Amino acid sequence: MSSDIHALSGAYAVDALDDIERAQFERHLDECPTCRSEVDSLREASGVLAEAAFVAPPAALRDRVLAGIETVRPLPPLVSPVVSLATERRKRRFPALVAAAAVITLIGTGVAATQPWQDETTQFSLSAADRVLQASDAETWTKSPVTGGTIKVTRSRSLNQAVIEAKGLAKLPDDKTYALWLQHDGIMVPAGLMTDEGAVAVVLDGDPGTAEATAVSIEPAGGSKHPTTFPIATFEFEQV
Repeated sequence: MSSDIHALSGAYAVDALDDIERAQFERHLDECPTCRSEVDSLREASGVLAEAAFVAPPAALRDRVLAGIETVRPLPPLVSPVVSLATERRKRRFPALVAAAAVITLIGTGVAATQPWQDETTQFSLSAADRVLQASDAETWTKSPVTGGTIKVTRSRSLNQAVIEAKGLAKLPDDKTYALWLQHDGIMVPAGLMTDEGAVAVVLDGDPGTAEATAVSIEPAGGSKHPTTFPIATFEFEQV
């Protein structure tokens, strides 16, 4: 067993090791408090995901939404910090769905929708993400967290911006959210929040150009000042 035994904590937390690897890793746990803490955090995250439950919308939802489209005036779209790529395509083809999104939110069905009239000071447009993704100096890292799905980070030093793209993330309960972080001088600082709805692309807040790393963790709804659980994915940036 090499020094990479530390990397087995995720597989151990979800019981994905064979008998020999498990025995060797458990002996390692007796001597490594860092790995013990990581295993505990990953198991806690897995437990949180197991508590999430899908709630079907009311049967009358479709009728109320269709009726509401006739009475709700769509406002000019602003920009959005967390954009569902699938929703964006639908909005371009069917402008009337902007009004439908408002009705869905107002009648409270548990269905989340991005509202184009939110405070524009907290919004980022999809085009901002596209500029980073298409930058000539874009650097990309991809990981598959043990909790499921895929997370990709793209950073452009010339733009001093970074984008986190996620697909297939596990559904979280209402009191939890995916939080984004940037690390400066060994300290993680908040860099935004991310939904678990389909495919999303989020432009990070802060200064990714000088950051040492970025990470994603599961936090209480609304976010935290500092990570309260072990990150499900961490990306170390190359330093110049």
